[in-house]
Amino acid sequence: MEEKKFDAKKLIGYILIAGLMTWMFYMNKPTEAEIAAEKVKAEQVEAAKKDKEPKEDTAVVEAVEPVNDSLANIELQNKLGKFAYSASLPSAVDASTTISNKVIELSFNNKGGYLNEAKLKDYKTHDGKPVYLVKDNNASLNIVLSTTDNRILNTKDLYFTPTVTKNGNNQVVSMKLQASPTQFLEYRYEIKENDYLIDFTIRSQGLASVVNTSNPVNLDWKLKAFPNEKALSYENQNTAIHYLEDGDMECLGMQENDDVVEEATWVSFKQHFFSSILIAESGFKKLDLKQENYVERDTKETEFLKGFEVQTPLAIAGGEINNNFAWYYGPNDYQILKSYEGLDLEENINLGWGVFGFLNKYLFIPVFKLLSGFIGSYGLIIILMTIVVRLIMSPLVYKSYMSSAKMKVIRPELQKVNEKYPDKKDAMKRQQETMRIQRESGVSMMSGCIPALLQMPIFFALFKFFPKEIGLRQKNFLWAEDLSAYDSVYKLPFDIPFYGDHVSLFPILASIAIFFYMRMSQAQQANMQAPVQEGMPDMQKMMKYMLYFSPLMMLVFFNNYASGLSLYYFVSNLLTIGIMLAIKKFLIDEEKVLAKIKAHKKKPKKQNKFQKKMQEMMEQAEQQQKASKKK
Repeated sequence: MEEKKFDAKKLIGYILIAGLMTWMFYMNKPTEAEIAAEKVKAEQVEAAKKDKEPKEDTAVVEAVEPVNDSLANIELQNKLGKFAYSASLPSAVDASTTISNKVIELSFNNKGGYLNEAKLKDYKTHDGKPVYLVKDNNASLNIVLSTTDNRILNTKDLYFTPTVTKNGNNQVVSMKLQASPTQFLEYRYEIKENDYLIDFTIRSQGLASVVNTSNPVNLDWKLKAFPNEKALSYENQNTAIHYLEDGDMECLGMQENDDVVEEATWVSFKQHFFSSILIAESGFKKLDLKQENYVERDTKETEFLKGFEVQTPLAIAGGEINNNFAWYYGPNDYQILKSYEGLDLEENINLGWGVFGFLNKYLFIPVFKLLSGFIGSYGLIIILMTIVVRLIMSPLVYKSYMSSAKMKVIRPELQKVNEKYPDKKDAMKRQQETMRIQRESGVSMMSGCIPALLQMPIFFALFKFFPKEIGLRQKNFLWAEDLSAYDSVYKLPFDIPFYGDHVSLFPILASIAIFFYMRMSQAQQANMQAPVQEGMPDMQKMMKYMLYFSPLMMLVFFNNYASGLSLYYFVSNLLTIGIMLAIKKFLIDEEKVLAKIKAHKKKPKKQNKFQKKMQEMMEQAEQQQKASKKK
């Protein structure tokens, strides 16, 4: 085998190549300054990545590239005039600025400077999705600007420049529509740490020579309300434009409508349990309101419930705009709304007028709040409230039963009067005798009616309270998944007009309880009624019809209503039946009642003013009747 010879030339060549490469690496080695610069650049890239991640109580501003196309700028100048400057800035893209606090998350769009999202953190829809009051362009805010160079511009189509700053613990988002670096229209939003109320200012700077303020400058706010609850038609019934006028809440109604309102404090796009409210610091001088309805009776699915729009003029001074407002995006929680002192936002919740609203505000809401503080089951809270109410009202039930017992005792005497004066011509005399017997026996027909009338305010107050109480929303009890919605136990394969496509159990139980309660009440009232007189309607026959009609109406009407309300009626009527049975068996003794009536007859009788007046009127009527017969 031939031995390989050592090749010195190749070795020298490898050494030269290695030396050359070493020299090249050394010559291209970065300096210390360049290494430091690369490190800073890497840190900036990492920081930029972190800034883009949404965080609570922080702002996110998407980065954009500036527009440098001179031809595009010329075109913008021809189209927008002075405001072409805003369209040439880096912010002239569909980008968003997002901020959040503990209860709400807001996202502002550069285009239009208004919200493109408002999410309530503590609430979910009936199917578990986040509650958005604003999302996917369902809302807009616009000001029509007439410029001095004869252009008509809509701010919703123009691009604003966002800036996020701090004012103490509050976050401030400034959206500026710029005509130059020193001329702009600004939307300023200030968000507190744990609050649904947002301070909102519209102001301009240096636009007196740009905007023709001799023409009215109107703010136009639109919103389409998303459905959030299970009972679509019921939610739609409680969705409407509300506004506060002279201290009173007014409603635009359930259907499509429009109205012009002079001088209001706030205007609310109210849904069943949530609202978007615009409040004017100095009040609105005029409101043009429009409302569209997208839900018919048989609608099963819909993207929106109603469409709302309000237009209002902005105040202008010295050619500049400067208006202070506030937005409320949040729940219709009475306690939260009432916490904003001086705004009367709690009036946005319709708790009933007069005494009904008074009972809800100062009795039922505080009691409900107190009980919910230490009782976890809201169904038990409803039952406990019902027990307390029925016990408080039980003296009225007793008084009504006592009046019934007295009428039952004197009924034979009244029957004799009817037999003595059977003809129509004796009607006046018959009535006089009837009143005499009642007066001598100490019995009054009104004593039976008054207890029932006194119970009516409680009935109607709770009818308003339970469906409006957001504390019941998505709270379950027994088979009911949500006490603020219907408690469906069976899905029908078809739709029954006015009833629906499901069967709710609590309304069935309430209807059964109402039937037996009315049956007992009619037996009691039959004792209180005087014998049927000739020519007069037979009230007993009418009450028999009501015995079947009222439970049926309850069954149909409440099938789509809040199950909490049906639970209240069921328990209330059940308790009333028990109280009536107890009074009848243990407290009412007809022999004692008869003895009391006999003792009362022996006492000297003195007519009160009302009885005396009625007696005089009847005597005058009888004399006129006799006089007319003589003629």
